[in-house]
Amino acid sequence: MATINRFEDLEIWQLARDICNNFFLITDRIPFNKDFSLKNQIRRSSGSIMDNISEGFEREGRKEFIQHLSISKGSAGECRSQLYRAFDRKYTTKDEFDEIHNMLILENHKIKYFINYLKKSTYNDVKYKS
Repeated sequence: MATINRFEDLEIWQLARDICNNFFLITDRIPFNKDFSLKNQIRRSSGSIMDNISEGFEREGRKEFIQHLSISKGSAGECRSQLYRAFDRKYTTKDEFDEIHNMLILENHKIKYFINYLKKSTYNDVKYKS
């Protein structure tokens, strides 16, 4: 695997950014934008996916990175649940639901595989080098 020097280069972060942008677009439309509670919750949880990936990466410790990836994976699951609520309230079309749902499933798989890779890797933490 190539060395990654910036979190922006991680595919999982790029996908999380796309997910977050998609949620922003659908929550900005009427009637979704009037459901302030769900709109704010789904925006925060989708942002949490990308934010935890970046924060974990920047901490420069393998175990901390894995912990933040786990939180990010949980946020993606939370977004999926919220997406169902939005769909049930007719805030999204079936096509929008399917597209974002598939992105969230893919994101969870990618994060899971990346966590497994990091657990098996011989990557040494930068944080603890003298």
